Amino acid sequence: MLSVLSSWGVTGSPLLLAVIAIAGIGTGVLFAVSLVAYSRRRNRQFLLISVAVGALLARSIIGAGTVLGYVPMAVHHFVEHSLDFVIAAVVLYAVYAHAPGTLSTER
Repeated sequence: MLSVLSSWGVTGSPLLLAVIAIAGIGTGVLFAVSLVAYSRRRNRQFLLISVAVGALLARSIIGAGTVLGYVPMAVHHFVEHSLDFVIAAVVLYAVYAHAPGTLSTER
């Protein structure tokens, strides 16, 4: 099985492109919903969530560009792992900045 998997290429892979397309469509819908939620609430926490979901959508776009041969693999890895960090940092900041109480408060 390992030899079969090692023969799969990234560029031009219809299976990989289909998975990325499905993920991109789902993430695009979630991004649209997050923007609607932000427009209704006008709250910084909702803006931060929209930024994080938008970064997830950007990952799908970069992945599709890599499969289609527009984005080199080195750029793909640099951008996607940078976006992983941005997503984690934004979500953690949203939770930290908008959590009730403070860190010094004992529970």
